[in-house]
Amino acid sequence: MQEDAPEKTKDAAPTGTQTLLRGLGVVHAVASGARDLKEIARLIGTTRSTTHRLASCLVDERYLRVVPQIGYLLGPKLIELGFQAREELPLVTLAAPYLDELSALTGDTVHLGIREGDEVLYLLKNPGRNGPEMRSRVGHRMPLARTGIGKALMLDDAPKDWQRLYDISLPAGGKSQFWPQHPQQSWEQLEQRMTEYVAGGYAFDLEDNEPSIRCVAAPIRDASKGIVAAISIASTVPYMPLEKMAELIPLIKEVTARLSAELGLKA
Repeated sequence: MQEDAPEKTKDAAPTGTQTLLRGLGVVHAVASGARDLKEIARLIGTTRSTTHRLASCLVDERYLRVVPQIGYLLGPKLIELGFQAREELPLVTLAAPYLDELSALTGDTVHLGIREGDEVLYLLKNPGRNGPEMRSRVGHRMPLARTGIGKALMLDDAPKDWQRLYDISLPAGGKSQFWPQHPQQSWEQLEQRMTEYVAGGYAFDLEDNEPSIRCVAAPIRDASKGIVAAISIASTVPYMPLEKMAELIPLIKEVTARLSAELGLKA
């Protein structure tokens, strides 16, 4: 019986939907850590010879690669397609339904922002139903250390970077541009808060930038696990008491986790 005899040609592979699903199964098996034909076959429930034919096809098409002393690994074609998929669906398009969801649930202003140098750039804004219109707008930039969404973008930074960003965020004379009598948070306050935010995976703006404005923010990560953007929920103090801010933490973290998963982050 020649069931396990290797077959190297793609033409020998089975055809049809079953073959497609089995081929995808091989890719998923390798992605989960299977490195040899025996383990791949066990995971997808095929014979060794069928598994060999499928794997050979995927290697030929660069969806898999074989590395000596290691075995099967994901191939360069998947990297190419991953980048293409990310580019074809811009972050703004992908994030818009999530911002709509948060707007409907909270009634507050919801922002999407990315990091550009030492500033946060606002890409989307859903105005809230609660309270007056906020000053923020799409295309507006603010120092990272002055906003909740900016602090969420800083969560992976080292403390020395937090201090640098804090120092350059201070307005002339140490007073707010919107309300000169409004005191600025100290570096010690920011450091303590950032340490708490890193542990919790979220960030607050406690009127740090503008009097009476508070917000809750959380980062968005991609497949690299790096922070690529952040979302914030903001409103005026009467609509954003500290108790509500605490209640919003699990909500915004759940929404940003789902959006991160769409960008390829594994749970």
